[in-house]
Amino acid sequence: MISSFPGVRRNARRSTVVALTAGALLTGTALAAPAALATETAPAAQAAAAVPTISAKGAFLLDSDTGKARYTKTGDTRRQMASTTKIMTAAVVLNTKGIDLNRKVTIKQSYRDYVTREGASTADLRTGDKVTIRQLLYGLMLPSGCDAAYALADAIGTGSTEAARKKSFISKMNAKATELGLKNTKFDSFDGISQAGDNYTTPRDLATIAQYALKNSALRTVVKTTTIKTAATSSTGATRTYTWHNTNQLLGSYSGAFGVKTGTGTAAGPCLIFAATRNGKTHIGVILNGSARYTDAAKLLDHYSGVSTANTMKLRQLPAGAQRD
Repeated sequence: MISSFPGVRRNARRSTVVALTAGALLTGTALAAPAALATETAPAAQAAAAVPTISAKGAFLLDSDTGKARYTKTGDTRRQMASTTKIMTAAVVLNTKGIDLNRKVTIKQSYRDYVTREGASTADLRTGDKVTIRQLLYGLMLPSGCDAAYALADAIGTGSTEAARKKSFISKMNAKATELGLKNTKFDSFDGISQAGDNYTTPRDLATIAQYALKNSALRTVVKTTTIKTAATSSTGATRTYTWHNTNQLLGSYSGAFGVKTGTGTAAGPCLIFAATRNGKTHIGVILNGSARYTDAAKLLDHYSGVSTANTMKLRQLPAGAQRD
């Protein structure tokens, strides 16, 4: 998703594949802290290997098993995060008390109007279609649908108007950040489109959010999916099939990768939350404003897992017309 900040509009990328059929297909710029030098805590066996040089302005790598930081580059510097925001959107939804993932939500025209107005990435949800919360999570995390984010905020937030429900949902996001002890993260958006530029985090904080979110098995299933076809009921009662491709090209390219979320913004630059298990080691990492985000991720994973992939990795290609983020 290309974020929208004052004076900057985003290019629409309307390309999610949607088919209407008679039968069902069952499928399931706030910079508050000074930049710090990159540091790392490599194990003794890796001491001889040089710490990789990466393009990212901010990065962090977390050992998921021990909770220890393995690498940090300006890890506590606040930066905008674009659509990586949606990892917290998903976390709030999935940790809502009594959440029913099979609950159906009717898509409103206002969700589509929002995507058009902002030039946002989209799941191309059609007005009047009835989709489940679970399907909306796929639409949120694979094609980075801002319409899916809007639908989830409207469905989970409280209040008598859409505006009130969106505000309520964003408040829940900030409450969760406080609960997680994050002092350098703030949300003013449910999808990363920040009108005031007051939607920021740090690489360390975002890794903490991702680690928390990935404790949910439903989300782990969503973010490791490269492509899904899923059926919804249209406003006429027919069956509409949505096809969504995951914008995270590390999936299917780097062995052991199982998530998590891309993001691209004018102020944020290319961003990536990534996770992988290699050589018996599971890591969760963050790249903020990295022109070579996938290579950066592979370099860090290689170095701290004791494998060699980054130099030969060939990125999974997205189909023509698929969303890019």
